[in-house]
Amino acid sequence: MDLLLWILALGALLLGLLGLALPLLPGSPLLFGGAWLLAWLDDYQRVGGWTVALIGVLALLAWAIDYVAAVVGVKKAGASKQAMLGAGLGALLGLPLGLIGLIGGPVLGAMLGEYLARKDEAQAGKAGLAAGLAFVVAMAFKLGLGIAMLVVLAFAYFV
Repeated sequence: MDLLLWILALGALLLGLLGLALPLLPGSPLLFGGAWLLAWLDDYQRVGGWTVALIGVLALLAWAIDYVAAVVGVKKAGASKQAMLGAGLGALLGLPLGLIGLIGGPVLGAMLGEYLARKDEAQAGKAGLAAGLAFVVAMAFKLGLGIAMLVVLAFAYFV
């Protein structure tokens, strides 16, 4: 039974790392779950409660990035509140559609919101581009946080 739990923990870590880049896989929760399971299996001897809590905070940050990146990117581009709302709604509505929805949802939402607010195609395009760039930046941050989670786990476990 223990061997199965070890395999499950390591599998969750691997799938979590993949999930940071692939849509539809909950990367941060899987990474956290795998880290917690490893700590629990070892009775928190190598990976203590504070380390698990730190990994949990990093996981929450990585998870939150998905939801706020498009809104922040659109805001930095000087878009309207309607564009920010559209990017946020587009991100939520696009999640079930995979990669296309994950990128296209915020882009189209920002464009639609900005066009409805200002009736300016160029500004709407700028808002959509900002939302798309924010997705790329968010993915880089998520990968960085995921790697940080694994580094913290490895340091606690092996050092």
